[in-house]
Amino acid sequence: MVNYDLITILGPTASGKTPLAVALAYKLDTEIISGDSRQIYRRMDLGTGKDLADYVVNGHQVPYHLIDIVDPGYKYNVFEYQRDFLAAYNKVKQKGKLPVLCGGTGMYLESVLKGYRLLPVPENPQLRTSLADKSLEELTQMLSTYKKLHNSTDVDTVKRAIRAIEIEEYYKQQPPEYREFPVLNSLIIGVDIDRELRRQKITRRLKQRLDEGMVDEVKALLEGGIASEDLIYYGLEYKYLTLYATGVLSFDDMFRQLETAIHQFAKRQMTWFRGMERRGFTIHWLDARMSTEEKVEKIMNLLDTKS
Repeated sequence: MVNYDLITILGPTASGKTPLAVALAYKLDTEIISGDSRQIYRRMDLGTGKDLADYVVNGHQVPYHLIDIVDPGYKYNVFEYQRDFLAAYNKVKQKGKLPVLCGGTGMYLESVLKGYRLLPVPENPQLRTSLADKSLEELTQMLSTYKKLHNSTDVDTVKRAIRAIEIEEYYKQQPPEYREFPVLNSLIIGVDIDRELRRQKITRRLKQRLDEGMVDEVKALLEGGIASEDLIYYGLEYKYLTLYATGVLSFDDMFRQLETAIHQFAKRQMTWFRGMERRGFTIHWLDARMSTEEKVEKIMNLLDTKS
């Protein structure tokens, strides 16, 4: 008999994990905790794919946590995520509900499922200076030599790569002290989407979000005082749309490069999730082509047979 502390729903971008999590939370009358490293930012909606309208089912607002909690420009980190996740988790559990953790940021998910002991990592000016002239390819190669405490799926800019190395070096030189973090027993559900279908959905969704005003969203952030390098730091949509908005890329080049980057990102996400399985996590994979109702039924059966 297994008593679960929470349900985790993970999958690559465009796999349909959020609608599934919402449908399941509605069925269980519970709340969702986001496991996405960019949806924490306010005013960054289309580019992060928040799709907040999806959280309303039959006129009922499914409660969610860790979305829109900090302002753009802030450098949020995994240590802060652990802290904020635990606060949200305890809040939901105090209501006698089974939280649903949903997201695609592998390091965030694994940090709370495995209870990593993390500490805030200070900046290392000397290290940053020594890495300043290196290319993204060189930095990525350096990062591959570490044990990977950092979420490598999001490392697609030089600044993010340098920060990742900074984190790795800090923990290598100063192993973190043990600190209290609960051991959580989670039923983990993965949404498995065929690569070609995933590519089609990524392209279709990118076009849709551009039509809905994603360029205007980035321009508004820039006009609102967010530095271009800060937006580029967030990678993917914000990197390439900022380069377009500031005249570095043409629209066609922006679209082509961004589309490729999102495909590569989804591939890295799946690599991370497969790595979680090798590290001892049991992930129950559901075919993305199944209807939402079928997926929810499968999960309910898993809960009934394992709880």
